[in-house]
Amino acid sequence: MYIDVGAYGKSSDSAIFQQTDFYKKLMRNTLNIPEPLQISENSTTLFPYVFVGDEAFGLSTNVMRQFGGNNLSVDKKIFNYRLSRARRYIECTFGIFTNKWRIFHRPLNVHTELAKSIVRTCCVLHNFVRARDGYSYDDTLTVTGFETITQRNFTRGGRAATTTRDNFMNYFVNENPLSWQNNCIN
Repeated sequence: MYIDVGAYGKSSDSAIFQQTDFYKKLMRNTLNIPEPLQISENSTTLFPYVFVGDEAFGLSTNVMRQFGGNNLSVDKKIFNYRLSRARRYIECTFGIFTNKWRIFHRPLNVHTELAKSIVRTCCVLHNFVRARDGYSYDDTLTVTGFETITQRNFTRGGRAATTTRDNFMNYFVNENPLSWQNNCIN
């Protein structure tokens, strides 16, 4: 697990992300991500390991984001649906975390260094409790709201990033479709 603590809540997620060592290593290809692999028996296409971002994040070969726009093809809508399913898990994880550690239901009115310590401590304790006790349904009963982030304009990640996203789209549509995905995009 990787955490980077210390950014102000007023900053956008993407701006915070771009200031982290994690992002810098990701962009320099020094993050030690496993090599791309073939995920389909029907294709020799290699798929890189990717992180899921929302509209505020830039597209890269290792960061996937949805297609933008209103008049999207069915295939692009399906890709967006499948990516949003993955993002839902991320949002639920934060909801579980904040429900377990209710100190995050309100602003932390403490000095910056103490706030960093509180966040780090809760992350360590959260992992310890989950390893010791396993999953708890009670953690998921109250989901807190998430702040809406402002969209930032990023340059596209180039041809390799676009190709990677298109490869995932084709995989979701043609090689590994969910039986209900077409119903969910209409």
